[in-house]
Amino acid sequence: MSKWARDRWIAARQSELLPVPYIHVVFTVPHYLAHLALVNKKVFYDLLFHASADTLLEIASDPKHLGTQIGFFAVLHSWGQNLLFHPHIHCVIPAGGLSPDHTHWIHPHYPFFLPVGVLSRVFRGKFVAALQRRFQQRQLIFPGSLRPLQNEPAFRAFLRPLFRQNWVVYAKPPFGGPQHVLGYLGRYTHRVAITNHRLVAFQNNQVTFRWKDYAQGNHKRMLTLSAEEILRRFLLHVLPRGFVRIRSFGFLANRRRTLLLPLCQRLLSHQTQPQSSPLSTSVTPTYFRCPQCATPMLRVEILSAWDANQLTHRSIVLDSS
Repeated sequence: MSKWARDRWIAARQSELLPVPYIHVVFTVPHYLAHLALVNKKVFYDLLFHASADTLLEIASDPKHLGTQIGFFAVLHSWGQNLLFHPHIHCVIPAGGLSPDHTHWIHPHYPFFLPVGVLSRVFRGKFVAALQRRFQQRQLIFPGSLRPLQNEPAFRAFLRPLFRQNWVVYAKPPFGGPQHVLGYLGRYTHRVAITNHRLVAFQNNQVTFRWKDYAQGNHKRMLTLSAEEILRRFLLHVLPRGFVRIRSFGFLANRRRTLLLPLCQRLLSHQTQPQSSPLSTSVTPTYFRCPQCATPMLRVEILSAWDANQLTHRSIVLDSS
């Protein structure tokens, strides 16, 4: 997506942000399904959207957890930092939601917004059940080594191990405020596979780029691949023609947004978030844009002149040693 289209999309979303913290929840599927997903991208990605959205809406509406109608954006990513195939959904959710009778806004009861263990189990059940339905409706294809799975008993046997492992649902800490959400949307939701600033070198038909190894404590590493291999990995993430990779659900769904979003804004304008709320924050993030890549930067600390001198002196000592 072009920078112009990205900026236009963000400007359209700006008026929709609510004055509450925002939660980031990630749904991913086991690598065991990667080959099936690659040859059935449209069906698989649609299932990923709907299973994750239905899970959030169902658990949030349960009075045991939140008892509200929530709204959120969902963004499809199909890549990991090393450009290998790793389909997952990022959800950006205002903390809380509308009461069932639409008379007030309900804030979360606990810091993690919704229990990830419950989300994981419900998501797994919904996704596998939907995959079975698509099989019965003959919407899946099984080329090459997957051909034996055309037989229904074999397909059921293929799905059985999925219930013997935990599916990963990760809830990140609150963003802290709507301004921070805009910065996130600008740098994270509108890109495909790899950004230019991660590319380090192209020499002798070899491409070197930076990546974070999340399995090893987010260590920053360099990876060098042949030009052919990096193109192969990049093309894994080409979407089916016309596929929409950013979608909205709940009170932010297109057919409900016009009516329910102004209602949320009115209710919140007459209601202050309780001081004891686990997700409340006293910090309003301020961000500036990097002069090199235009990525929003979050201010984490303001240094006095004395602090800056001390840091510079310490850096000089370390360099000289």
